[in-house]
Amino acid sequence: MPIKLENVAIAVRDLEATIAFFTDLGLTVLGRDEVSGEWTDTAVGLDGNHAKIAMLQTPDGHGRLELFEYIHPDAIETEPTLPNEIGMHRVAFSVDDLDAALEIAAKHGCTPLRGVGTYEDIYRLTYVRGPSGIIVMLAEELRKG
Repeated sequence: MPIKLENVAIAVRDLEATIAFFTDLGLTVLGRDEVSGEWTDTAVGLDGNHAKIAMLQTPDGHGRLELFEYIHPDAIETEPTLPNEIGMHRVAFSVDDLDAALEIAAKHGCTPLRGVGTYEDIYRLTYVRGPSGIIVMLAEELRKG
């Protein structure tokens, strides 16, 4: 089954300051949104999920970074991770067939945190807890071609 890296997401304290940092490094803002509602609660597995988001892209057009600042629930402050600590927030992959990808994940004991959500008839997506506790987003584009 074809799979490609979609983006890496990072929760931030200050979205604007973080965007400024990455755009100064050469990334481009592809878009911004404020997301909430049942689909985000379902896909992310977090009740009352409400966040400001921005999608950035590397100059080569291949790498994307999703930044988000939680409005609700309150963000949880943690110590910055060290290079040798296991885990991260989430890594996302585009897949041709979400149901087939979920079958593969299930073979490894990985199931959705809550379920599958649909974002504006553009994507069907979900978060699964992957190996070492890594959260993996799987997304199927609905508007193919």
